[in-house]
Amino acid sequence: MTDLTAEYVFRVRFRLQPDPDVRIDPETFETLLSWPAAQPGAEDWLFFRDHLWRGAVNDQLPLRELAENALGSVAVEHVAFVELRTSEAYLDALKAAIKNALERQPSPFGNAASADEVIKNYLGSSIHVREPR
Repeated sequence: MTDLTAEYVFRVRFRLQPDPDVRIDPETFETLLSWPAAQPGAEDWLFFRDHLWRGAVNDQLPLRELAENALGSVAVEHVAFVELRTSEAYLDALKAAIKNALERQPSPFGNAASADEVIKNYLGSSIHVREPR
């Protein structure tokens, strides 16, 4: 059976907001947040294109909002991309879907000419082929 699994891993810094009468120390915390990656070609599979550039978050606000929704009632202050943790099969399927998309006009990836170029442009070197946790 082919394992087509991957997840985006982010380091998230958030702040607790207790009642005014309550003091906490520390007020801020960091954690790793893992987001399941959509199957290549499926809805939302272009998450990497929409949120990352050169292996970094390209716009904090949308990802902070996504993280706040996922974590519940905490104020997310910062989100940093750590890696795409992927199986070999998922990475192969992702490259195939990117290649397919590059053949369409207009390309969803601007002037990129190959799947490897697209991956480097958006994910940088932050890809780790291993089985997701």
